[in-house]
Amino acid sequence: MKKVLVAISGGVDSSVCALLLKKQGFDVLGVYMRLNKNYKKDERAARQVCGVLGIKFYPLNFSEKFKKEVIDYFVSSYRVGATPNPCVKCNYLIKFNELLRVKNELGAVFLATGHYARIIKERNNFNLFRGKDKSKDQSYFLYNLKQEWLKEILFPLGDLTKEEIKTQAAKANLPNLKIESQDVCFLLEEGKIIEHNEYLKKYLKKNPGPIMTLDGKKVGEHQGLYFYTIGQRRGIEIGGTGPYYAAKTDYKNNILYVVADANDPALFGDNFSVGDANWLDAKIKFPLRAEVVIRYRHKSSECKIFNEKNKQYQVKLKQAERAITPGQSAVFYQGDKVLGGGIIIL
Repeated sequence: MKKVLVAISGGVDSSVCALLLKKQGFDVLGVYMRLNKNYKKDERAARQVCGVLGIKFYPLNFSEKFKKEVIDYFVSSYRVGATPNPCVKCNYLIKFNELLRVKNELGAVFLATGHYARIIKERNNFNLFRGKDKSKDQSYFLYNLKQEWLKEILFPLGDLTKEEIKTQAAKANLPNLKIESQDVCFLLEEGKIIEHNEYLKKYLKKNPGPIMTLDGKKVGEHQGLYFYTIGQRRGIEIGGTGPYYAAKTDYKNNILYVVADANDPALFGDNFSVGDANWLDAKIKFPLRAEVVIRYRHKSSECKIFNEKNKQYQVKLKQAERAITPGQSAVFYQGDKVLGGGIIIL
């Protein structure tokens, strides 16, 4: 039997992932990643799943690396005016980079996770595709996986819907956490979701400055530019007027510029650059027509990608999009196939 290392979180998805692989005849090893101080309840659930399935369980502590590579990145990005995507960073540096190393140490052939995505071999290339359940598809977070990694990774849930997975778990009487995991796991404490800004306030000091309209009228005061994302309405509290939406940040002069219309042209753009790009197919040629997703669960938009110097790419949209946000990931598709992606630069 081929050994497969399965990342077990204690939730229904990873539990069914392990169940399916065991049914297929794999020698399944379960691994739980301790990433932060909230791990005990989840680890207990993961251990129970492995006990029911009769598979070995390995708890591993990655909290120090997670703090350095993911949480510090999250905070430092906001500090300089970018809106980061910590799950993309975590998938690359922790979940896959580290677990593929552990896979090799334990003598396993494959690493499997409960992601809603698919890997399909086409000729000599392993390509990444959206999952069958489009409402749960997580391919957006996986664009920066390496081509050589894909041949060692399994996504058993890629061809299933969430409801089908829940049915499988119920039939097997698998114990699992009833609460769905959060996209940003460290924003959950004692079962409660913490707002981004409340979390950031633990690390970033207030830095008040003026809130102004684009024509130069002061309408209020902000508590720190890093608490605002382009297009954001929440948190812009100006008594007597509004609502207002964050349109632009001027870090040099510490000014937040706002508009009063959610559909103001200032909130829209039809081009941006991408840095830190990763392409899953080395044979891609530019310029390239594709569709781009500029934030998780956002509708894809038609675009044309131009290759620039210094590993940057210019993206021209067919139609303007609202709130194109520096620091977020832009992921490129052709149909359900993931071509690659990178970090938005304006």
